[in-house]
Formats: sequence, structure tokens, C-alpha cells
Amino acid sequence: MEGDRSTRRYQIMGGRRSFDVCDYVQEMKAAGGSFSLYVGCDSQNYRNYTVYVTTVVFRYPRAGAHVIYRKEKVPRIADMWTKLWGETERSVALAHLLREEAGVEVEQIDLDFNTDPAHPSNKVLSASTGYIQSLGFQSGAKPDLLMAAWAADALCH
Repeated sequence: MEGDRSTRRYQIMGGRRSFDVCDYVQEMKAAGGSFSLYVGCDSQNYRNYTVYVTTVVFRYPRAGAHVIYRKEKVPRIADMWTKLWGETERSVALAHLLREEAGVEVEQIDLDFNTDPAHPSNKVLSASTGYIQSLGFQSGAKPDLLMAAWAADALCH
């Protein structure tokens, strides 16, 4: 992620201007507001392609949230495990980039996976959670409230 500058281009939810994600986070940090960062990703298959949306949610205590995101279109990924693992990889890469280059810690990586074994996404949950925790990040999964995963889902469709 660090080498390809195009993967660092994000925009505000509801906006058009794009910017470097690390520069933006540092600007928000320099502005002096107190916030926690949440990162998430969701994907959606269409006929010939898969869309990934990766989000950063700035959560302000008692003052709401602010969302920035990156949308990526790739050739269709038919295999569910591979598609969902792609969500984990994108979230981890972003959290790592924010830690290393923007100097901020991510409060949580939100996984759009379900803790209920009846849901297909549950098959990826333990591998994703273990990977995320081994890198020093916290993770959350459904049915918990997941701001970054919710925003990614809304922007994916």
C-alpha cells in the first residue's frame, strides 16, 4: 500500500475532493480535535467486477462522526473467502499505514463478518481476528455496532 500512491487517495463521504489519507488524518490531528479512528472495509460483487470500499471513521466524543473512504473496482472475485480476506487485507494495510506514516493509532478495525456460525462470513472471522490482533490492533465483528463497516457497506452499494 505504501508504494502505490493511488491507494492513498480518499475522499469525504458525500464529497468530491480527493486527498492523501495520511495528510488528511494529520491535518485533522493538527486541528486539535479529540477523536478515535475506526477502519473498515466492505465488498460487493457485480456482474463483471468486485467493488471494495475502505473507510476511516473519525469518532468525536459526544459530537458524532466524520467518514472518509476509498472505492476500488477490481475484476470479479467469485470465491467468498478470497473476497472477504481482501477486506481484511485492505483494513490492516490502512491501519498500519495510519500508524506508521500518520502517527495515529486506530481504535478498532471493524470487520463486516458475523460471529454467528450460520452466516457464511463467519468462516473468515477467526483467521481475520487472529491476524489483526497479531499486528497489535483491536477488531470488532457483527452483531456489535461497527461504524466503519456500516459506512463501507453504505458506500459499496
